[in-house]
Amino acid sequence: MAPEARIKVFLKTGATALCAGVVALSSFSLGAEAARRHYRSHHHHPPQLPAAPPRALPYPQLPLPFEIPGAQYLPLAWADVKGWSDDNHLAAYKTFRASCKPINAQTGATEPKAESKAIGGSLSEPCRVAKSLELGDDAKAKTFFEENFAPLRISRLGEPDGFVTGYYEPVLEGSRTQTDVFNVPVYRRPSNLFVRGYKQDSVSLPNKGPVYRKIGRRKLVPYYDRGEIEDGKIAGRGLEIAWLKDPTDLLFAQIQGSARIKFDDGGTVRLNYDAYNGYPYTAVGRVLIERGIIPKEEMSMQKIREWMAQNPDGAKDLRRQNRSYIFFREVNLSDKEEAVGAQGIPLTAGRSIAVDKALHVYGTPFFIEGELPIESERSKTPFHRLMIAQDTGSAIIGPARADLYFGAGADAGRVSGRLRHPMHFVMLVPKGLDPSARAARLPVPDPRPSEKIAKLFPQTDPGKETAKPAAASGPAETRSDTVAIAGPVPLPAPRPVIEADREPQRPAKKRPHRQQ
Repeated sequence: MAPEARIKVFLKTGATALCAGVVALSSFSLGAEAARRHYRSHHHHPPQLPAAPPRALPYPQLPLPFEIPGAQYLPLAWADVKGWSDDNHLAAYKTFRASCKPINAQTGATEPKAESKAIGGSLSEPCRVAKSLELGDDAKAKTFFEENFAPLRISRLGEPDGFVTGYYEPVLEGSRTQTDVFNVPVYRRPSNLFVRGYKQDSVSLPNKGPVYRKIGRRKLVPYYDRGEIEDGKIAGRGLEIAWLKDPTDLLFAQIQGSARIKFDDGGTVRLNYDAYNGYPYTAVGRVLIERGIIPKEEMSMQKIREWMAQNPDGAKDLRRQNRSYIFFREVNLSDKEEAVGAQGIPLTAGRSIAVDKALHVYGTPFFIEGELPIESERSKTPFHRLMIAQDTGSAIIGPARADLYFGAGADAGRVSGRLRHPMHFVMLVPKGLDPSARAARLPVPDPRPSEKIAKLFPQTDPGKETAKPAAASGPAETRSDTVAIAGPVPLPAPRPVIEADREPQRPAKKRPHRQQ
């Protein structure tokens, strides 16, 4: 075959093969597109890739050290607790053991709300130890607290000290029935008083938050305030426990949260706080101070009583400034027993305190130190005493705020009525929750980057002589010549400034504008 013929046959065959390849490629592309459309029509979500493993944290997640909201605190040594050795630790130990009875009963079934507080259920361990210790010696009681607790100075954030007031149990004259003399009713909790989350017949209701009056089965409205109750809104419903002479007596019994009422026949009824009407407490003493009636430095419970006795009409208006109203329940206590606190046990005069229940746990020991007018209104009696948290009150708010219980009767009322003083607070924290020990278990952070750089770039200390005779310098001196100083790291030499050669600019060509 001639060469020209062979070339023609080769070109014809190549063109045919090229066309076939184009057709096959087009078919493959159409098939792939069809497959993608089919997949999209049957699978709405793209295939999920395997999840990446979680990134490990640089430090383990350990529990945070001891923490109290809104508080500042400082761990102390026992030697730094002023007045600690001068107290009667045996009296405090007996009061602490009384608080341990309900705490030991809750072991294994800790109160849910207690776990959210700073101490939580950690008091169970010292209470377990105290259960088997019948101490009769003050030195041994002091050793018990030192071996099982750590002292912690505490106050509100930004304040150097805490604040204390006093309370007591009034002893009042009363009658079982209404008379011309005894005509001020003392009410028990009404059946239509309702708190969300609690049954109406619940034994314990909160002393904070809204309270409603239930109308029918569903309708809830705010409960009556003090003025409405004094005007007779709940009168005649059989809620009267007893009758008193003076509405001021009732007001102070409600402020204290308990009372003893003695009858003409020799009988006595003991009353304890049961519920309130949902309105915030307003201190009548503060109202008198704001109105300029009694100076702040002269304010006391006795001053309030005297002013209210001399101004009956003003006393009625003053009482109604405090819209909060307390309802009582009868308790089965003899005259020799003290009032029952919120922890559910009888209080101890001079050793029990009321604290903020939202922050603290009942049974927590607090060492309170300072000066108080105990002997007289003007006196400054040294006060350094270990107290046990066993009660609460609606006006007791804050991490270093306490109400000191002084017992029952007029004398206790006079002492407690003049207390409004700053004091030092030292909270005793169980050793299992010692903030210093817990903080020591936290991991140490990595060294600062400057230290790492200093080790990589050791520098000669300019303050020391670097040239020393080799024979006179020992190994220690040789090591001291060159030391790692976390000072300025040597910077690299600056880049040389090179000026670019200037090329001669070419004349720009003028181009005609395009017509749009």
